[in-house]
Amino acid sequence: MKPPAFEYAAPSTLAEAVSLLASRNGNAKVISGGQSLMPMLAYRLAAPELLVDLRHLKDLAAIRIEADGVRLGAKVRWCDIENDRRLAVSHPLLAEAIKHVAHYQIRNRGTVGGSVAHADPSAEMPGVALTCDARMTIVGPAGTRVEAAADFFTGPLETSLEPDEILTEVHLPAWPAERRWAFLEFARRKGDFAMAGVALHYDLDGGGRITDAHIGAIGIADRPIRLAEAEAVLNGNQVTDKLIAMASAKARQTVDPPSDIHAPGAYRAALVATLLSRGLKKSAV
Repeated sequence: MKPPAFEYAAPSTLAEAVSLLASRNGNAKVISGGQSLMPMLAYRLAAPELLVDLRHLKDLAAIRIEADGVRLGAKVRWCDIENDRRLAVSHPLLAEAIKHVAHYQIRNRGTVGGSVAHADPSAEMPGVALTCDARMTIVGPAGTRVEAAADFFTGPLETSLEPDEILTEVHLPAWPAERRWAFLEFARRKGDFAMAGVALHYDLDGGGRITDAHIGAIGIADRPIRLAEAEAVLNGNQVTDKLIAMASAKARQTVDPPSDIHAPGAYRAALVATLLSRGLKKSAV
């Protein structure tokens, strides 16, 4: 199918881009990599009057590793993350998750900002952002604001972004060198959207007990979610096979995935428990 007719602009500044969005009263869309938006246009799921292309905004394509964490510009592509060897140390969970994103061709074009703003509940980057307490920098006519990932994702393909706002940066907090972590997902074919996925990280205190456990899941709800009940099972305890079984069972009991043409909800709930069990065992090695 062909996309609907639209006007096109490629502003040279962020302020100009925001102004263009504001001028169309909600009938304009930002485009960067286009890996989510172009299919939506082709299927007439979106029909904006104007596309605002961010290709000239080079400042949004930087990966900055600083004392307070990793800052990903909205135009950073998946292949940029794959090729940045610093991230294997600075944020290994992110580096691992990106290996599961789609296919080679899409990783060459798809962007961090596009994925986060698109907010597909099965996508890896929103899951990582939520699990790691990311903060989003958003620019609009009223200025700049920062929003926590937990407040940013509001529903399936829905976020707190206003039509005249642009997501400019995703900030992942600093990663302790001794942190334990894992990322696992299951899809019918490599590169397909996950039927379910689990991202987790935690630290250990001086007695080897888990502190600050974070467990996120994708593909099982209308947005990425945290498995707070399973986190509570882990916190304050040493990693044992019994503890892993308890946390996995709690995850299975407390999630309520929908059924669809790909899998029944009960299967997805069992899959989350299995992935969590495998992830915890992997992280404990």
